[in-house]
Amino acid sequence: MNDNPLLRIEQRAPFDRIRTDDIEPAIEALLADAKERLEAAAEGEPTFDNTMRVYDAITERLDYAFSIVRHLESVATTPELRAVYNKVHGPVSAFYSNLPLHEGLWKAIKRYAASEEASGLTGARRRFVDKTVESFRRHGADLDPAGKERLAAIDLELAALTTKFSENVLDSTNAFELLLDEEAQLAGLPPSAIESARENAQAKGREGWRFTLQGPSYLAVMTYLDDAATREQVYRAFSVRASREPHDNRQVASRILELRREKARLLGFADFADFVLEDRMAGRGERAWEFLQDLRRRTEAAFQRENESLIEFRGAPLEPWDIGYWAEKQRKALYDFDEEVLRPYFPLEPVVAGMFDLFGRLFSIDVTQVDGVPAWDPAVRFYEIRDRQSGELLGAFYADFYPRENKRGGAWMDSLLTGQPGGLPHLGLICGNLTPPSGGKPALLTHRDVETIFHEFGHLLHHCLSRVEVRGFAGTSVAWDFVELPSQIMENWCWERESLDLFARHYETGETIPQDLFERMKRARTYRAANAQMRQLGFGVIDLALHREYDAARDGGLVAYSRRLLQQFSPAALPDDHSMVTAFTHLFSSPVGYGAGYYSYKWAEVLDADAFTRFRDAGVFSEETGRAFRETILARGDSEDPAELFRAFMGRDPDPKALLERSGLLA
Repeated sequence: MNDNPLLRIEQRAPFDRIRTDDIEPAIEALLADAKERLEAAAEGEPTFDNTMRVYDAITERLDYAFSIVRHLESVATTPELRAVYNKVHGPVSAFYSNLPLHEGLWKAIKRYAASEEASGLTGARRRFVDKTVESFRRHGADLDPAGKERLAAIDLELAALTTKFSENVLDSTNAFELLLDEEAQLAGLPPSAIESARENAQAKGREGWRFTLQGPSYLAVMTYLDDAATREQVYRAFSVRASREPHDNRQVASRILELRREKARLLGFADFADFVLEDRMAGRGERAWEFLQDLRRRTEAAFQRENESLIEFRGAPLEPWDIGYWAEKQRKALYDFDEEVLRPYFPLEPVVAGMFDLFGRLFSIDVTQVDGVPAWDPAVRFYEIRDRQSGELLGAFYADFYPRENKRGGAWMDSLLTGQPGGLPHLGLICGNLTPPSGGKPALLTHRDVETIFHEFGHLLHHCLSRVEVRGFAGTSVAWDFVELPSQIMENWCWERESLDLFARHYETGETIPQDLFERMKRARTYRAANAQMRQLGFGVIDLALHREYDAARDGGLVAYSRRLLQQFSPAALPDDHSMVTAFTHLFSSPVGYGAGYYSYKWAEVLDADAFTRFRDAGVFSEETGRAFRETILARGDSEDPAELFRAFMGRDPDPKALLERSGLLA
C-alpha cells in the first residue's frame, strides 16, 4: 500500500505509475484518513488553526487523488477504469456531502465563530468563517437526524445519476459514425476536414471518409457540406444523443431534477435555483431569470432581422440543418470572409507560444514547456508558470488538445492541486477537442478554436496565479457567475491586431494576417450575433425553467417541454424528436455543476466586456492594467466578495452596454 502513487501529493502527478488496481485501495485509505482528520477538528477548544485551518485541509489528499481519477476517466477511459470510478464515486461523494452534517464539526465551527478570537478576524479569514457557517446551514447542518439521513441519500443518488448521465452522452456520441465512400459526397468540405475524415477512417482500418459527432467533425459537416440530406442525417443523430436505449438519459435527467427539487425544499428553499444562487452574484433565481429576459428583450428584434435576412438570402425556408451552412455562405457573401481562410494563420504550436508570450507580458509571468513529464497520452504537454520578477514557481499544468474516442467532448480546465503561498505550487490542466494534424500539416485551428484555447487558459491562470491563504477560497473556487470573467476576457485578445501579430502567422510563410483579411474578419465578428446570444439565452432559460417551474404532471415530458422552450430561441423549426436536453452535460453531469447556473456565461460576459474596456483604453499590452487585473482578480480567488473585486479593478459597478456594443446590438 505504501507504494500506491495516489497516496502522496506530488507536484507532477504520477500518471505513469497509476494502475486501475491502485484506485480503490487508495480512495479507501484516503477516506479513512479524512475521517480521522474530521474527528480531530471536532475536538478540543476551537481556534482558527485547529478548527478552521484543519477543516480547510481535511480533504486535500482526497481531493488530489480523486481529481486524478476523475480526470483519467474523462480523458483515457476504459471499461475497467469506468467500473472502478463508479465504485468509488459514491463513497467519495457521500463523504463530501456529509461534511456539513457532522454534528461535532458543526458545533466546533459555531463555537469558534462566536469566540473572541473570531470576532477580531479580518479579510479572508473573517470571510472564511462567515461563509463556512452559511455553507453548513445551507447544506443541512441544522436538520434533524431524519432530514440529514435523507439529504445524504439524495446526494449519493445524485452522484450516481450524474455520472451515468455523462457516460450515456459519451457512449451515444461514440455510437454514431458516417462513412462516405465517394469523393463527390464530400463536396463543399474544406481540405482540412476531408483529410481529417480520411485519417479517421484509416485509424479504424476502413476505406473512405469517416465522420463522427465529435466537435470538429460535426461542425465541419454542418457548416460546409453541400449535401443537405447528409447534413440532416448528422444533425438528427446529434440532436437525439442520449435519448434512446441503450444510452437513454430521459429518466436519468428527470430523476436528477426531482432530487434537486426535493433537496432544495428539504433545506428550506423554494426551488433549486434559489438554493444554488444564494451565494452567487445573482443571489436568487428570480434575479437570474430577469437578467436573461432583459437581454432577450434587447436581442429579439435583431434576432428576427437576422433570420429574415438569411431566409431572403437562401430564397426559401430553412431547416435547422441548413442554418450553419447557409449562414456561412451569407457571411462569405456579405463580408467576403470565409473562416477557413484563417486556418493557415493559426497553427497550434505558434498560437500557444504566442498566447504564453502575450499573457507573460501582461501578467509578468513566464510559461515554459518541460519535456519528459509522464501524462495519460503521448500528445499531452506539460508546462511550468514562474513569476517573471522573482522566478518563483507559481504553478504547472498539462495541456491535452486533441479528440480521442476514450475522451469526452468539449473543452475544459480542471485543477489537480490547489497550492498556497509558501507551500506546493498549483497544478492544473486544460483539455480541448481541436482538429488534429493531418496530411503532413500541423494542427490548423479555426478562429473559434483559438478563442477556446485562450478561454481555458484564462481559467488556468485564475487557478495558478491565485495567492490566497485559505485553500477553499483559492483560484476558481469563486461564485459561478464570476468564474467565467477571467476566462472570457482572454478571448478579447483574439480580436486585436497587435496581439494577433504575436501568434497568428501563416504556417508556411510566417506572414501575419493580411490587413484586408483582418478587416473583413472584424466586420464579420458581429454577423448573426443576435442568434449567438439567443442560443445562449435559450440554454439559460431552459436551465432556470427546469429548476424553478417544471412540473412533469402539468408540463409533460422533459424532452418535449425543453424543446418547446428552446424553439422560442431557434431560427428554424426543431424536429419533433429533438432532445438536446438529454445531452446537456453542463446541467446534468455533476450534482450541481451549471444546474440553475447556465445564465452565468452571459452574466460573466457582461463583466468581461466591460472589464476589457480598461485594457482597450490603456492599450492591450498595458503592463500596468495587466498587473492590476492579476492583483485584483486573478490572485484573489474568493477572498473577497466578487462585486468588490470587480469594483477594485474597474472603480465602479459593471455596465451591460459594453457587451451590447461589442456584439453590435446596442440600439
